[in-house]
Amino acid sequence: MCRYRAGVLTVTTVNVNGLRAAAKKGFVEWLAGTDADVVCLQEVRAEPHQLPEEVRQPDGWHVVHAPAAAKGRAGVSLYTRREPDRVRVGFGSAEFDGSGRYAEAELPGVTVASLYLPSGEVGTERQDEKVRFMAEFLVHLKELRERAAADGREVLVCGDWNIAHREADLKNWRGNTKNSGFLPEERDWLGRVFAAGEGGYVDVVRALHPDTEGPYSWWSYRGRAFDNDSGWRIDYHVATPGLAGRAVKGFVERAATHAERWSDHAPVTVVYDL
Repeated sequence: MCRYRAGVLTVTTVNVNGLRAAAKKGFVEWLAGTDADVVCLQEVRAEPHQLPEEVRQPDGWHVVHAPAAAKGRAGVSLYTRREPDRVRVGFGSAEFDGSGRYAEAELPGVTVASLYLPSGEVGTERQDEKVRFMAEFLVHLKELRERAAADGREVLVCGDWNIAHREADLKNWRGNTKNSGFLPEERDWLGRVFAAGEGGYVDVVRALHPDTEGPYSWWSYRGRAFDNDSGWRIDYHVATPGLAGRAVKGFVERAATHAERWSDHAPVTVVYDL
């Protein structure tokens, strides 16, 4: 797998909370300065033709945009330094393939995907949609891992999973046990993704930081959540064990101040030593 710059693969994932707005607030400068080989974006919320050129097709990057059929909603993108061998939008779901929630790119030795899992809201159709998505997506994750293993490939699914798995993954866990994002059934489902006998994947950043509160990657714009670090860890690198075992560094690129943020999420970056 050592077919990347300096024998390492650096991957960043970030929910941009609207790429057009983020581009005006600092995303363009961040992209120009990043060392990442792959950048996974979620909640792009724009058709490609609506994006400024410097983010639609920036110099030095190959880009896959997967907008949602519903205008102004969801949308994921993948930026890769090298041209992918193959790209895929959606995961074979009749309901969700047009929803702008999943895209993947095959690179040498590894398939990298950008995921935006529905956020949900208890007692509404949005939560029902989230549950349906999770059921279908776990099947896909298992099949993807099995296909990749047969081809001698690793898998990395990055993105906004919209679920905090453990109490250490959000500051105010006691006040959120009945809210979407920290419901027992959602946490159990994510546990199945990470179970060796089921999904068989690894939460890479948690494996690198097993005894840490956070590191959080999303803070509400309401109140002083960012200043108080009252956040959630819902943006994950989810990898097959072989790739997860090669992760040497994982960190959240938290803005120095509230004013310097260009999204309510921060980029989550992992360096894999290949």
